[in-house]
Amino acid sequence: MKVALIHDHLAQDGGAEKVLKVFADMFPDAPIYTLLYEQKHADKYFKNRKIETSIIQRLPGGIKHYQWYMPFMPMAVEFFDLKKYDLVISDASAFAKGVITSPDTLHICYCHTPTRYIWSDTHQYIEELRYNKYFKKIISLILNYIRIWDRAAADRVDKYIANSKTVKRRIIKYYKANSTVIYPPVALDKFSIAETIDNFFLIGGRLAPYKRVDIVIEAFKKLDKKLKIFGDGVDLKRLKKIAEDNKNIEFLGRVSDDEKAELYKKCQAFINPQEEDFGITMIEAMASGRPVIALKKGGARETVIEGKTGIFFNNQTSESLMNAVNKFNADNFNPQEIRAHTEQFSTERFKREIKNFIDEEYKKFNDR
Repeated sequence: MKVALIHDHLAQDGGAEKVLKVFADMFPDAPIYTLLYEQKHADKYFKNRKIETSIIQRLPGGIKHYQWYMPFMPMAVEFFDLKKYDLVISDASAFAKGVITSPDTLHICYCHTPTRYIWSDTHQYIEELRYNKYFKKIISLILNYIRIWDRAAADRVDKYIANSKTVKRRIIKYYKANSTVIYPPVALDKFSIAETIDNFFLIGGRLAPYKRVDIVIEAFKKLDKKLKIFGDGVDLKRLKKIAEDNKNIEFLGRVSDDEKAELYKKCQAFINPQEEDFGITMIEAMASGRPVIALKKGGARETVIEGKTGIFFNNQTSESLMNAVNKFNADNFNPQEIRAHTEQFSTERFKREIKNFIDEEYKKFNDR
């Protein structure tokens, strides 16, 4: 069976790229098709792999400022010629699912979410853009075109896998398609429990506006507690300005995997203020035996057990988070129980469920 993998882009290092890494391990001979890649990110997981890119890779600013070429991404992904493959697996939250495959090719999409900025979060996305209202109108028109394309492209997928029940509901709503839930893989062996913990709270990952790190900073500006923030992203400059040099708030920048694991296991709790599709960072923290303080929405409702592996706050405000932090007591949680809870999200479990799904669907596809 000839297999191809297709991914939106490799210009960042996030949860979707970790999922692609496992797919690449499962199919070592499969080429990876992607709109573009930045070598420092691609080499982390995919060094020496065959990576096929679109024309956007070769355009001016196509790597550093790939967002400029959003209107051309539907066309770029359709240019990939995949007719020689028996199985195509798209790992997508945007354009990858729009590839055109032959009638003899089974196309399975592992969907992280229907594209947020054209569906569930489109109004918030437009509002947070740092442009004047006239330019925002132009962007709205572009997003309208992409939304029409995305809905048509969604029908090209033969079978969907959703990364959570939350995403399964979105696929039904926006794409009118059913899906099977298979939770993403987490490399649990990279995380361990510390004998003692420190007195700081932790948040981090890709720093984008929708991650709502701003409300965490606003809360800790009023709390006599330490907050450490790891990661980088487009929102970093704004977040540092909000922090206003408060001595209890520390920005760590990009950290290595080992440094991140150390932060997880030493923190009082990991904070998740955003509505995640799934939320791999929450699982990584719990794999380190640490509880999570999470907004009671999205993937957190599927992975965090109130009072056992963490606590919830109900409103996406600094006040609601402050109340949760103030009532939080690390002594109320058992690190071993928290760690045990995460075993259901292991990489081995993911590989087994994905293999079973592919075997079953490929047989059905060829028995038509």
